[in-house]
Amino acid sequence: MVTLDTIRVEMKKRLQMDSLLHCVEVHADTIDEALADAAVQLETVVNNLQYEIVEKGSDGFLGMGKKPWKLKIYQDPATIKKDIKLASEGLIFDDEAEEQSVAKNQDGLFYVRHFGGDIVLKIVLPIGNGSPIDLKDVIAEIKRPDTLEFDEGLVKKYLKSGTNGEYNIVGKYKHVQAGDVLVSVDTTKDEMKASIIVSPPSMSGAEASKELIVRALTQQGVIEQCIDHYKIEEFVDNPVYNIPFEVATAIKPVDGKDAYLSYNFETDPKKLKAKVSDTGQINYKELNQIQNVIAGQPLAQKINAERGKGGKTIFGRYLEAKNGKDVQIQLGPNVRFDRDGVTVIAEIDGEVMLVNGRITVEPVKYLDAVNVKTGDIKFVGTVIIKGSVEEGYKVEATNIEVNGIVDKSRLEATGNIIVRQGVFGKGEGYIKAGKSLWAKFINDTTVEVEENVIVNDSIVNSNVTAMKNIVLKGKKAQIIGGHLLATEEICARKVGSPGGGTETILEVGIDPRAKKRLEVLQKNQADCSRDYENIELDIQTLEQQKKLRKKLPPDKEEKLATLKEKIKSLADDLVQINEEIEKIQEHLRELKAVGKVKVEDVVYSGVKIYVRDVLDEIKMDCKATTFYYDRSFCKRGPYEPPALEMEEPDGYTAD
Repeated sequence: MVTLDTIRVEMKKRLQMDSLLHCVEVHADTIDEALADAAVQLETVVNNLQYEIVEKGSDGFLGMGKKPWKLKIYQDPATIKKDIKLASEGLIFDDEAEEQSVAKNQDGLFYVRHFGGDIVLKIVLPIGNGSPIDLKDVIAEIKRPDTLEFDEGLVKKYLKSGTNGEYNIVGKYKHVQAGDVLVSVDTTKDEMKASIIVSPPSMSGAEASKELIVRALTQQGVIEQCIDHYKIEEFVDNPVYNIPFEVATAIKPVDGKDAYLSYNFETDPKKLKAKVSDTGQINYKELNQIQNVIAGQPLAQKINAERGKGGKTIFGRYLEAKNGKDVQIQLGPNVRFDRDGVTVIAEIDGEVMLVNGRITVEPVKYLDAVNVKTGDIKFVGTVIIKGSVEEGYKVEATNIEVNGIVDKSRLEATGNIIVRQGVFGKGEGYIKAGKSLWAKFINDTTVEVEENVIVNDSIVNSNVTAMKNIVLKGKKAQIIGGHLLATEEICARKVGSPGGGTETILEVGIDPRAKKRLEVLQKNQADCSRDYENIELDIQTLEQQKKLRKKLPPDKEEKLATLKEKIKSLADDLVQINEEIEKIQEHLRELKAVGKVKVEDVVYSGVKIYVRDVLDEIKMDCKATTFYYDRSFCKRGPYEPPALEMEEPDGYTAD
């Protein structure tokens, strides 16, 4: 049976697990940009991230009405668990290694260039099953009419080992400076980009080297930080002549992000989903429409505004960035900031929700009814139901108030329960309260409360247990059938029915819980004693056979040993059972509550009344009677009014 305490324990466990998760809310022009930003903030790789779309972005029309994407991004719990496991085992976990894809097959490449007076060679070795470079192709490229000399052995060496992405000298050629390439630099007016325009070399002229291009850029004032060396290397490998080729870009300023709240709960109620089984079936009774939180649970975290990061133009002029704006977080009722000033936590148990943009924890949940629309209800606060609880549903809460009928269902509360229109249990209904129960009537229902049961009309064919009083008041106030147990008093106008057709049993002056436990123990005691006697007879029979034959067959010897172990275990169990029975009996003997049954009008014949385990079976109808305990006897006296004067709660709070 799932109780509210079980829910609280489970929620605390989940809270501990959730504390390992870090969630950020990111605004960006595209989903990819948002994931890349979150990967930096969460210090992981994009492949380890999961996200939920809070608001969809839009490119707008002709740049107008552009709307950024808003995502809630967090690391996959499975990867966090893996990180923790590896860290605990002292292993190194490399995120980049997981991100690298399996190398594809790639043919070997070579580049022959002429820089200054040198013939230079760059070798890119084949990958996987890629084709190797043919020496003949390289030699053919090197041998030109202006080639003076080259080292074929060095070429063979580089074909085997590669050149580590660099150009290495392998020979000389007849250099004519008049045929060298010409490199010009073109910059944009806003100083944000620089391109080179390279004229092709003539025969025996030098080609553009990386050093030559970098020197041309720096001579024009382009700063080192803005030069894209990868672009330059790309140009050197595959030059394009007389066409602008971008090789430097400004360092753009990055505006700081505004402060915002990262929520630990679903802010859109429409996104709350029903529980789905392993087979994919939806459980329409567990719709999960309530987000329960407990006091002290983190609900959200304020992510402070970021400072902007300035940039530079290609000529080194500073580009200013905007700092992110701070936002004032307004909190709703029953929440507060933690000591760190940024974490929002719940002050009480209840339902967390966003009300007019404010985080709020509501201790009271209002429902029109409990039915197929709501499913089962589990709430750590008070549930007030305007209508009825329909058949087959369950409500678990701190306090429960039902203004309609409770059909064949289950109500469990750690506090009080009020049912204004009564209970139709149909033999399977169940109500449990940590404090008291108020109801108009109770029919065919099992009730267990820690304090009092107060009924305005009748209790019919029900098993009701109260650790204090059961009081019926009103015009009928009748008990018909069933078994009622109370520690202090049972009060009603009428008990039983004319003719005694339905068995009615009332018990007072005892601890109902202890009495039920005693009955279980006494049954266990009888079962254990019977088993003990039977096993003892079997042991005596086998030992007698062993004494006569001086030896038993192996199977019977094994059976004898097993029986001895079992009888020893039964003996230990009997000792424990007897000790617990003695303690309960002592507790019942010392019980201070004397116990009374008070009937204002009539007790019909056939009713059985126990006062401190002393039976008074009603043989003839009697009126205006109080049944009480005196000197080991159940006696009758004139009617006394109920000692309990208790009004139902007027409104509920978190308490």
